Formats: sequence, structure tokens, C-alpha cells
Amino acid sequence: MTTSTRGAGKAPAVLVLEDGRIFRGRAYGAVGETFGEAVFSTGMTGYQETLTDPSYDRQIVVATAPQIGNTGWNDEDDESSRIWVSGYVVRDPARVPSNWRAKRSLDDELVAQGVVGISGIDTRALTRHLRERGSMRAGIFSGEAIAGDSELLARVEAQPHMKGASLYEEVATKEVYVVPAVGEKRFTVAAVDLGIKGMTPQQMAERGIEVHVLPATATEDDVYAVSPDGVFFSNGPGDPATADGPVALMTSVLERKTPLFGICFGNQILGRALGFGTYKLKYGHRGINQPVQDRTTGKVEVTAHNHGFAVDAPLDQVSETKFGRAEVSHVCLNDDVVEGLQLLDQPAFSVQYHPEAAAGPHDAAYLFDRFVSLMEGQRA
Repeated sequence: MTTSTRGAGKAPAVLVLEDGRIFRGRAYGAVGETFGEAVFSTGMTGYQETLTDPSYDRQIVVATAPQIGNTGWNDEDDESSRIWVSGYVVRDPARVPSNWRAKRSLDDELVAQGVVGISGIDTRALTRHLRERGSMRAGIFSGEAIAGDSELLARVEAQPHMKGASLYEEVATKEVYVVPAVGEKRFTVAAVDLGIKGMTPQQMAERGIEVHVLPATATEDDVYAVSPDGVFFSNGPGDPATADGPVALMTSVLERKTPLFGICFGNQILGRALGFGTYKLKYGHRGINQPVQDRTTGKVEVTAHNHGFAVDAPLDQVSETKFGRAEVSHVCLNDDVVEGLQLLDQPAFSVQYHPEAAAGPHDAAYLFDRFVSLMEGQRA
């Protein structure tokens, strides 16, 4: 990525998809060029949490909401230390932010962090195109980075695919850190960071859990050095088929029968540890309005998603695994994608979506309570 100065409404910009489709608009954020997988997010709000979600590493995010930036940028809602999206696509950027917490505009923050974007294009047409053709490699070019269409397409085609990409170590913490329990400490959890969002350990801390966040390269010895009551595997970017290290670590945790909870990438890791396969979705689930049914209760939840891969497990039967019986606990009502797994003979479960509600609905917050119940049961 190369960047220079603020470009909203000024320099021309071009979005080029790998299938040759081209959209022309104006620069938004930094001026230069950037590459990534073009995906769309259907959230009507929460763009700051979206942009700072490490699961969006190496992705160009298309906002389906037509106007973006109304609430500016504050210093409280970041889900990590930086913006992770490789590029941002919006239709109508707000001219002036208006929110009592805003410290600066979204445009200013994109510039400060060197994120190249494009505005003024028909994002509805782009979303329909990606929905029909699938997520694909793309590039945004503005200012001096613009060249002939064939040359820009060649630059896009030279980029790596998301399938087969190993990204979780890029976004994970390099050093162990601790999020203390709020109030009385009840449990200790070792959280393996594969791209964790800040609100996730916070949700656990509010339930009396002291969370030790470990690097993605953590070993079994590292995990059990903190004497955990439970182990958590986080969300993260890339292809789960590349995550042999986390799969081996989770296998060790399952062998010890320690209470285990995984979300998103962690769900895919559990799927692999149980012997299921994973596959790339055509265009994925991204947004804060996805309907999921909890099959254990029959309840339908509106949930927050950010994933382009899924677990290939049977929906209509209990599966026998080396860790006992397993079943699909949650399913997406839009397309029957596996959204959760649970073991029936030991304390382990996972969901494909993001229950920490940042940004997003609070329907799934009970999952952290379910994790607490597993740890209580194990202790008893």
C-alpha cells in the first residue's frame, strides 16, 4: 500500500475487481493504492468497530449503508490498536461528523492510518455484483497510482488469494497481557489471540473472569502455566485450513477436558479438531443483522458476523468424534451454514458469529454465561 494525503471529494479514484469490473469515484481517506479481497458488510452502524476488527485483515470492505461517517471517530470504540481493513468503499461520506464523542472525522482517521478508500460509487450495484460473482481480489487506486485499466487489472491479478492465506499470526498480540476481572475474581481463562477484539475479554471480565490473552503461537505449556479454569479461542482472519498450530493446541485442551469456548475462527478450529473440514463461502457473512437459530433452545437471534469460511459438519445428525459426540448447535437461517458446535460428552462449544456485540445486537451475550456455567460445572 502507498499513501499520501487526504483525498475525499478531490482526487479521482478507481476500484478494480479481478473479474475486470471497474467502478470510478473519488478518493476517500488516504490517496494511493491498496489491495485485498473485496467483501461487503451489511451493518447500518458500527463502522468504527468494523474497521478495527482484526478479522478484516487484507480485505477491502464495502459499506452497504449509503452514508458513512456521520458519527465521526472517537477514542473509545476501537476494537484493537489500529484499523485492519486494507481499503474502504463508501457511497456518500458525511460532510461533517456530528456526535458528542467524536474527536475527528472518519476521513481524518483513515488518512492518519494510511487507509486508501473510494467514495461516490454505486455500492448497491457493487454489492449485487459481489453477491452474484462472489468475494474476489480487488484494488483501489487514486492520485498518481492510477494507470491504464489493463495495467491496474494486472496489479490486482498479481495479488494472493484469500483461500490458503495464513493471517492470524499477523494480527495477534506478540506479548501476553492480562485483563483483570471486574469485581471479585471467580475464574481464570487463557484466551488464545487469533485476532481478538477488545470487547471479548471485557465481556468475560464483567463476569468475574481474569483473562490472560496469549499469542497465537502459544503452546500447551503456555496455556496451562496460568492454571486456567477455561480456555478461549478467538476470532481471526484468513483460511482456517492453514491453522495447524491452533488446531494442535485445541486438541491438547480437548484431551485435558478443560472447559473450552471458541468464536468465529475459534469455531472453525474446533471443527477441524473434531475432524470436520472447512470451506470458503461464496461471499461470506459480514454485518450485525444475521439471523441464527440456537438449536438447543429454538430461539432465533440477530447476530454479528464477519467470516468468509465455514465448518463442513452434518446438520441433521450427531457425529461421533475422538472426543465423543458432537452436534451442530447453531445454524444460519439465511443459508443453513453451520454457526455453532458443541460436544455432548465434555465441556466444549463454539459459535461462528461474534457475541461480544461490538458493534452489534446483544442477543448472544448469554454465550459468555454458558461458558461460565461450564467452568462452574467443572469446578463442582
